[in-house]
Amino acid sequence: MSDWDNVTVIGKSKGPSTRATVARSTGAINAARRSGAVVSVDKKYGAGGNKTNSPEGQRLAKVDRDNEVAPPAKIDVSVGRAIQKGRQDKGLTQKELASKVNEKPNVINDYEAGRAVPNQQLLGKIERAIGVKLRGKDIGSPLFAKKS
Repeated sequence: MSDWDNVTVIGKSKGPSTRATVARSTGAINAARRSGAVVSVDKKYGAGGNKTNSPEGQRLAKVDRDNEVAPPAKIDVSVGRAIQKGRQDKGLTQKELASKVNEKPNVINDYEAGRAVPNQQLLGKIERAIGVKLRGKDIGSPLFAKKS
């Protein structure tokens, strides 16, 4: 007998499948029980997703809230008013000021409303564009003192 007569098959199982199958409906579970198959019913914890009436979950959420880092400070409202006043004195819209400082108009809107996290580089650009101090002391005063 030569080696050409032997056949090797890879990947075929020789017996019944030992892999567990999952029955998703009660009808499938009942059919498996009727046929005599081994049936194991396990309760899945956390199934249903958004149920928050678990006291353990509430306790963990409280622990998470206790460890949170404080949100970054927002810009002061007085700075926002100074930006708005300086912009209006120059006759600029928010869109025009935004294009002067290479930003989006909603960034200027956030600064004027006091919702933005202060960026010193951007505040410097806005100061130069509208000619009003926005940092340090004397917020709202002219950036360049007039020489007499």
